[in-house]
Amino acid sequence: MEQAKKSWWVVGVVILIVLIIIVVISTKKPTETGPIKIGFVAPLTGDAGGIGQSIKQAAELAVSEINMAGGINGQMVTLLSEDGKCDGKEAVTAVTKLINVDKVGVIVGGACSSETVASAPIAEKAKVVMLSPLSSSPALTTAGDYIFRDYPSDSFQGVKAAEFAVNTLNAKKIAILSCVDDWCQGVAQVFKAKAIALGASLVSEEKYEKSSTDLKTQLTKIKAANPDLVYFLGYTDGTVVGLKQAKELGLQAKILGGDAWNDPKIVASVGLAAEGIVYLVPTSFKNASFETAMVKVNGGKEITIGSKESYDAVKILAQVMQKVGTDSTKVKNALYEVKNYQGVSGSISFDKNGDISSSSYDVKVIKGGVAVNY
Repeated sequence: MEQAKKSWWVVGVVILIVLIIIVVISTKKPTETGPIKIGFVAPLTGDAGGIGQSIKQAAELAVSEINMAGGINGQMVTLLSEDGKCDGKEAVTAVTKLINVDKVGVIVGGACSSETVASAPIAEKAKVVMLSPLSSSPALTTAGDYIFRDYPSDSFQGVKAAEFAVNTLNAKKIAILSCVDDWCQGVAQVFKAKAIALGASLVSEEKYEKSSTDLKTQLTKIKAANPDLVYFLGYTDGTVVGLKQAKELGLQAKILGGDAWNDPKIVASVGLAAEGIVYLVPTSFKNASFETAMVKVNGGKEITIGSKESYDAVKILAQVMQKVGTDSTKVKNALYEVKNYQGVSGSISFDKNGDISSSSYDVKVIKGGVAVNY
């Protein structure tokens, strides 16, 4: 009898252990075995489509290298791309889909400031990390705790452009021609304030819609104001139109542009009308291995602005997720700790606002149909 009781006691203990194991297994979150999704938003078509495609190719190159090295903690990475079309409404649709349908926790993008400024509130509310490789609007500095960029703010570019215009080009009377867009207006306002502070006078300020195919009205007013220099901010298609028409109208003023002009399509489309134009771009550090790899990806096309930053953005996110996992809040917190990351675009450190903490610029001039250092 005593032996029987002991047997039943042993059976009971075994059953209890089994039940505990079942409960633990049923309540434990399943281990993620599928690919880690990284969202991507850039203008893949339209005015800035050439830039967007290059940025996408750089991001895809980074993903390919990560996967060839074993992925992130053994999990492969997949890039889910959406076309933001350099338009706020389109970017909102793209980011909403990536978050609600594709369930991404991190997004590389947008590229154009208009894309990122418009969609940042959606990512912030959903606690999804956005890391832009090209957006420069000052508005992004306060866009949210989950919003980052590894590209310099217009607060840097506008100041550097004004200093170059006044101190190097000796501009005294300045005109501004800028598109109606977060990037164009962000740079224009910083440039304007700094140029005036340096002693220049603003003799004309004209704006145009990005979709405009005729800037003669604005250029005629600018010509009548007789400026020494025109600070012309626009994307590829608008810039092509403006430079051609400035030549046709006989505008003699020096022309200074922004970093969006670092698109080979501009010179190819404008020809002689581009000769002598000057523009600023963030300093691009040579990286032979990256550039060789990109040639294989893009068929030898020129690597556009934002491409190195796009590659770095993916690699930084992968490094962070390797360390803390894929939870977006943990990824966000870890990004603020990134200091002196040595990427193909240079050394990257994020400040308390998710901006890079410093930047330098190169000045390019078109000579013989080629962009060279000024």
